[in-house]
Amino acid sequence: MGERREAGLKRGRGDPPGDADRLRALPAVHELAAELDAPHAVAVAAARRAIAQARAALSAGELPVDGLEQRLLRQARAALAELTGPSLRRVLNATGVIVHTNLGRAPLAAAAREAVARAAAGYSNLELELAGGARGSRHRHVERLLCELTGAEAAMVVNNGAGAVLLAVAALAGPGRGVVVSRGQLVEIGGGFRIPEVVAQSGSELIEVGTTNRTRTRDFERALAAAPGEVGAILRVHQSNFRTLGFVEQAPLAELCGLGAAVIDDVGSGVLANASGILALGEEPSIKESIRAGAALVCCSGDKLLGGPQAGLLMGGAGAVGAALEHPLARALRIDKLSLAALEATLRLYREPARAREQIPVLAMLDASDRVLSTRAELIRAAIGPEAELIRATAKVGGGALPLTELEGPAVALVSSADPAALAGALRAGDPPVIARIHDGRVLLDPRTLTDEEAQLVAAAAARAVADARAG
Repeated sequence: MGERREAGLKRGRGDPPGDADRLRALPAVHELAAELDAPHAVAVAAARRAIAQARAALSAGELPVDGLEQRLLRQARAALAELTGPSLRRVLNATGVIVHTNLGRAPLAAAAREAVARAAAGYSNLELELAGGARGSRHRHVERLLCELTGAEAAMVVNNGAGAVLLAVAALAGPGRGVVVSRGQLVEIGGGFRIPEVVAQSGSELIEVGTTNRTRTRDFERALAAAPGEVGAILRVHQSNFRTLGFVEQAPLAELCGLGAAVIDDVGSGVLANASGILALGEEPSIKESIRAGAALVCCSGDKLLGGPQAGLLMGGAGAVGAALEHPLARALRIDKLSLAALEATLRLYREPARAREQIPVLAMLDASDRVLSTRAELIRAAIGPEAELIRATAKVGGGALPLTELEGPAVALVSSADPAALAGALRAGDPPVIARIHDGRVLLDPRTLTDEEAQLVAAAAARAVADARAG
């Protein structure tokens, strides 16, 4: 590889290399690929990527020819590591956003992780009744627990929260029937998906009542009276990711349940009543309260404040759940065995509220004491040295839950002279990547979304990043 470049670089002594000379310094793809210890096809792909990057940099005059061979080899090895490594990787969340959608939302409890490993190790009794050997239902693995924890008559689970709402509306209303919704609850639930579109996909007709700020029970009564027999359900949607304040009013759920139509209550984040000792959760509607009020179906996510895997929970009356189970969409939206295993293990923890608060990461982060957080923050600051300082900052719940809740606590601010964006990029480039946030022109590391072990990893990664920035 070196001989080929030397031959291509012959020119007059002292003459600066021209564009053609710089490009001729690049090796052939097969030559660079031969230097990589990898299957041929992957080595070629990595070599092509490295050469393409070098060609662009050489053409722009941004890369010197001297030392090109070693730089190319490093770039090719970096490209090879990216091509052969997993795309879905563990990251360390130092943003202070607890239910971070971009980072996979709720981290799982140890019991849930162990349950996933057991279910993944081989076959399971996913849809088999072991006693009689007959085919069973996958929902039975969590239905008893959900009924026990919420007071529901029956329950089932699908693959996500939006799927639960879609199935509920399709099962209780569907083509040719109306769904009554307050105008103040026609929300966008994230990712561009909106309640009117979910209702439309179910085949139901959307019937809007009230105004964006005030909707009363009599607005629903009028809609039901105007279309007797044609309304399949009333849909109540919790304002998970925003709040309307001031001159506002919404019809109480108990009153809606007394109007004669089936009520679907989308409570969003999945707060179980026996975890309500955590003060921050007091603002969110609990599943148990909705069941007690008489909702035909209560829908929520499993991977938000419930603290489990991605899932959509439907709980309520036996007839309503039965209609959802029999609907064709139930199969299209069904949950997989690994998520089901994680959900069952998470729900089991809720039988002991104190244990749930300690072992379910989302609840533990919400409930973390200032003393625990300060210890983690000081560990990170001490590892970095004088280019870090302790400050007070505000963490967020995230994930479309508790949008007004601010969780004040200690954080570490990097006071390095390096560009904050470049420093945050260096942290993301580590192994494992550290995801920080930039606030007021400084990189912040929030200990609330880290375990004690993760705080040590973040401390080491931040110390390296700051030292590298100092070295230039």
